[in-house]
Amino acid sequence: MAAAKDGSTGAENGLSRRRSSKHRESGATEMDTKAVFTTLYSVCEENVAFFSGGPKGPQGDAARRLVEALTLIQDHARSLEPVISGFTAIYHHFDFDQIPANGYRSLVKVVRCCLLHIIHKGRYIASNRRSIFFRAAHNAGEMEAYCSALCQLRALLYLAQRLLHDNSHGNLFFQEESGLSQSFVREYASMHKGCFYGRCLGFQFTPAIRPFLQTIAIGLVSFGENYKKHQSGIGVAASSFFTSGKYAIDPELRGSEFERITQNLDVHFWKSFWNITETELLSSLASMTSTQVRVNRALSVPPVPFDLPLVSDPNLSVTVAPPVAHSGPGPVQMRLISHELREGQDSEELLAISRSEGLSLGLKTKRSPRSPCLLVHFHGGGFVAQTSKSHEPYLRSWSQDLAVPILSVDYSLAPEAPFPRALEECFYAYCWALKNCHLLGWTGERVCLAGDSAGGNLCVTVSMRAASHGMRIPDGIVAAYPATLLTAYASPSRLLTLMDPLLPLSVLSRCLSAYAGTEPQAEKRVEKVSTLSMVRRDTALLLRDFKQGASNWFHSLLDSNRVSADTVRKSVSEASITSPHSDPPVPPATSQFSLHREPLKSQTCQDLASHHSPPSSCPLPSERGPEDVSFFLSTEDEQCASGSQSVALPADNSEMSCSREFPEGFEPLRSEQLAEMRMQSSPIVRNPYMSPLLAPDSMLRGLPPVHIVACALDPMLDDSVMFAKRLRNIDQPVTLRVVEDLPHGFLSLSQLSRETREAANVCVERIREVFTQQGPPLTTQKHRKLERTGQGVNVALEEATRLPRGTIQEEQLSLQGRSEIFEGHSSVGANRQNSAESRKINA
Repeated sequence: MAAAKDGSTGAENGLSRRRSSKHRESGATEMDTKAVFTTLYSVCEENVAFFSGGPKGPQGDAARRLVEALTLIQDHARSLEPVISGFTAIYHHFDFDQIPANGYRSLVKVVRCCLLHIIHKGRYIASNRRSIFFRAAHNAGEMEAYCSALCQLRALLYLAQRLLHDNSHGNLFFQEESGLSQSFVREYASMHKGCFYGRCLGFQFTPAIRPFLQTIAIGLVSFGENYKKHQSGIGVAASSFFTSGKYAIDPELRGSEFERITQNLDVHFWKSFWNITETELLSSLASMTSTQVRVNRALSVPPVPFDLPLVSDPNLSVTVAPPVAHSGPGPVQMRLISHELREGQDSEELLAISRSEGLSLGLKTKRSPRSPCLLVHFHGGGFVAQTSKSHEPYLRSWSQDLAVPILSVDYSLAPEAPFPRALEECFYAYCWALKNCHLLGWTGERVCLAGDSAGGNLCVTVSMRAASHGMRIPDGIVAAYPATLLTAYASPSRLLTLMDPLLPLSVLSRCLSAYAGTEPQAEKRVEKVSTLSMVRRDTALLLRDFKQGASNWFHSLLDSNRVSADTVRKSVSEASITSPHSDPPVPPATSQFSLHREPLKSQTCQDLASHHSPPSSCPLPSERGPEDVSFFLSTEDEQCASGSQSVALPADNSEMSCSREFPEGFEPLRSEQLAEMRMQSSPIVRNPYMSPLLAPDSMLRGLPPVHIVACALDPMLDDSVMFAKRLRNIDQPVTLRVVEDLPHGFLSLSQLSRETREAANVCVERIREVFTQQGPPLTTQKHRKLERTGQGVNVALEEATRLPRGTIQEEQLSLQGRSEIFEGHSSVGANRQNSAESRKINA
């Protein structure tokens, strides 16, 4: 009794200390916010006074533009200050455990980052405005760009305010595709986004990767200008090179073209652009600069059924059928990577299924013994692009650092192979690895699934499939910035798609529509133009544009009032924009949603479909079992899908929507071209095997320990936070680490900077924990390289809250002091019991 009393007293004292720490941190954050706004007002007022026509202030159009931009920035800041203060007071309620990360925090951080950039630029202007080398027009353009960005961020915060008001406590997603989610899509379609892709490109990320993002943006708009004009990659590359000059010297033109491309080009364009890294030239360069491995072999596994034992009773077995959805049985493509040559990796049986392009090196060297661990990898790419070849550089490094073989699966891509083809192939590959461990240089002891983005989604769903079959599940999952909710639900982090250069909402929606089977498979035919004539035309345009641009730039140095930026842009890019070979307008799709394009259901799909219930009586996720979930739509679902409409986004309705979404007197900047956004209310995107965040508790309880590595500035951040909460609420082991200042897809950028390398090492650490974990998993470890010096402060907050429909749940909340990588854990035993109803044995 005395011990219990002492413990109670200690707990009360600890809670008191945590509360006082919470108040100290809240006060420090409030003071920090006030200091930022105070400094901003001071810098702006000083420059406005100087350029407003005083005796020492330079006259002219550039000075007037600077004054107008700085004055408007102050107006935006005065409106934003109370909004920011309101968010900082409540956003800790949406954190997972001790990790201060959620979409509301990310929005506030982006706004603060924009304000700090404006302060830095204002101080530069104040210290150099009297110099004869001071370029008033250039600095006016910089301030105008950040003023436009601040205006659009103000609009996003107003949308986040409504999301906060309309949502239940602790929930980051608005769980309707109509209402607020539809309003967000409407606003995205009409809001101006070019300011985030020009001078302000990547301002929210670490400075080390901004040059890379600028290169990607220039390459994207150049590639988009020449898209479909050539059949050969050399023609596209040559024309893109010759037309990239004007986008390098004109940020505004680059921003407007980037906005046009991301809003109107179809998923096939993004497949082509993202697959540039698959070309022989770039893949060879990446291979030369990557870690050298002795085994790098492409495999083509024939579609042959085989048996695996059940975990509950090894005397019984389950038959694993080959993937057949949509295109029938076909070989599954994989890549085996190993830093050392291990026993079995040079066997005749493995050589028989190897493809010629993936040859092994050093086969005559001494063989190492089999590894006790295997890493099965599913690559990202939005379900529509890339293969293991694109992700090979960091996989080679992982193979060396972890000293394990890696099996990366090249699953079929949408829209040619929509859901559930990729899931079936990944599940088959995982089962094949369990069956044929002797061919992979693996003893069969421990196995971990790892994947990024779409691959993280597949890691979770493959494990759910394995648990539903009653077979062995992996020892752990490491998912980097996974997509766990593929619906059109709005969330604060998804508001970041308005400015994200790698994951705009229009591109994200096209990728998800392709995976859901609602995107057309065939590319539109366009007129073919001679490559030689295109190169000649683009060369002439480049020389003319460079001459004109250089002349205007030189004269602008001599006379800042001579020419405006709009005039320069028009002279530089007029011919290319009005070219008869420009991309044709994309007409709206007229085909109705239909998932059944003569699909071939696998035996597993048929088993799962046998107990499917209609949507009208669909039970809550926590009440449903694995047998209630089908890969395909039932008859009732098809009727529902046939009634799904595309949300029209007319321009003349924008003002009416603004009056509902924004305060009176404020309107965000509008784009000259509306985005082609289509919201499909299709039941398939709510399938638990497509959106695991919506899976019932009975399915999630079969998962192994899950380790999530997310990005604080990623539009998919809320997917990771809410999925971690779901798992913690049902006592599933889960950890979450959040990396600061890096974009979605940082694993593919791991060789570019120290920050991306250290973030990739976080994934390596988590994989190593899976391989070395003994017994109940998960002890918290700090990643010292990326930590800041500030000490963490733990704060116990409000009790658990269950969200509507039982789909996404909220439990106890806490807050930890800011650091470069935040981590949290839920240490409970892994529930590896497979439900009795999942023991389906094929004869």
